[in-house]
Amino acid sequence: MSEKKSFKFPSAFSILFIILILAVVLTWIIPAGSYSKLVYNSAANQFVVKTYQKEDQYLPATKESLEQLNIKIDLNNFTEGTIRKPIAIPGSYQRVEQNPKQPQDIAISMVKGTIEAADVMVFIFVLGGMIGVINRTGAFNAGLSALAKRTKGNEFFVVFSVCVLMAIGGTTCGIEEEAVAFYPILVPVFLALGYDAIVCVGAIFLASSMGTAFSTINPFSVVIASNAAGIQFTEGIVFRTIGLVLGSACVIAYLYWYCKKIKAQPSFSYTYDSREEFFNRYMTNYDPTTELAFNTRRKIILSIFCIAFPIMIWGVMAGGWWFPQMAASFLTLTILIMFISRLGEQEIIDAFTHGASELVGVSLIIGLARGVNLVLDESMISDTILAYMSDLVSGMPITAFILAQLGVFIILGLFVPSSSGLAVLSMPIMAPLADAVGIPRHMVVSAYNWGQYAMLFLAPTGLVLVTLQMLHIPFDRWVKFVLPMIGVLLTIGSILLIVQVQLYT
Repeated sequence: MSEKKSFKFPSAFSILFIILILAVVLTWIIPAGSYSKLVYNSAANQFVVKTYQKEDQYLPATKESLEQLNIKIDLNNFTEGTIRKPIAIPGSYQRVEQNPKQPQDIAISMVKGTIEAADVMVFIFVLGGMIGVINRTGAFNAGLSALAKRTKGNEFFVVFSVCVLMAIGGTTCGIEEEAVAFYPILVPVFLALGYDAIVCVGAIFLASSMGTAFSTINPFSVVIASNAAGIQFTEGIVFRTIGLVLGSACVIAYLYWYCKKIKAQPSFSYTYDSREEFFNRYMTNYDPTTELAFNTRRKIILSIFCIAFPIMIWGVMAGGWWFPQMAASFLTLTILIMFISRLGEQEIIDAFTHGASELVGVSLIIGLARGVNLVLDESMISDTILAYMSDLVSGMPITAFILAQLGVFIILGLFVPSSSGLAVLSMPIMAPLADAVGIPRHMVVSAYNWGQYAMLFLAPTGLVLVTLQMLHIPFDRWVKFVLPMIGVLLTIGSILLIVQVQLYT
């Protein structure tokens, strides 16, 4: 009698492939539609109104033009470059010719999505190569041994510190995408301290996402959403700050509970069955019984590696950097490390290519996720979903309206996983609905933040599967771990929205 096979949850690749097929099916079911979009042409200092299958309309870049289009956004937000993406024009939605995708478009979108994600993929390859070179020098091994000695008995302090830094990074500059760079260095640290893969994701992805959900001054979400809503981003910042403190405290408390559990009983770990494979992958060069000297050269190498991250954050926030510039900065520092390492030429090349090759799967996941987004965009169903949702919530009683907005942005977050993209698409449509029920527009901005990120904790088209693939964590284990925190986010968000309704009505 044959042994019955146990069910194994699909991999990240299979999940995204299934979602891609479902996206193609949806293009046959959901009607196609489009809002007219407003684009600012900085070279000509004029507005361009783009409407589906119509000639572009050119308007002077003036306040009067914005009023004519019923767009309540400060002109400076366009002329100073704060808003660069096309803005949906209220009241301009129209049904358009259906553009369903065919079976052959599945493979085409996968290829096109990978091409579009080339900048992110290069960044990841450079990061992997950098890690490979540093591993070959023994710097990580020596540093981990030193850290394990210093933190013995206070291991959770490292988790606490990383959570605080990630939450601050999330609320100030939305550091989630850039946080991919932190896994290769912090994962071995957490493993050396006796924790598992879930703790790594919790301290980095979960904490940074909670910080981004309760963004205070993040230019890529709350600032651009407020500008698109026609208000100052400082409106509602007190409530967002309260949410940030509460949400971050809950993440830290949850991780403390989980860390205490797996320290007392390792089998409690949600990834216990894959612990050996995970440890072998990330701790190949780490042997706690063989202590490498943490000499000056290795300290310098680790210092250069650590310097890469504040440089990256500064570049994104102040220098206008994106993935090509970040990749170039990491590559520059990698070359510097190569010279300091005193490794042979062939040894350096082998280490770099081996490190980069280990992240090929992660890079392909990014391309596949982009392919899903391409299918939804090209079939023009995202605007239809937005139009339907705006009609659904308009005219509701105040409390029901703002909680419904929270639910609307949960759904929209699945179809438009980009925070800035969803902001410029939805805010000109959703924010004016707040005027009709007599509440401030910043409440809709808050609902956008909290609802969208509740979905992005799970949305396969966002960063979740990239992270899980990098750490080889099955999606079902992540769902089990993160659901309580999604409940916390939505509970805190709902209470804060209801409190604001009471205050402003």
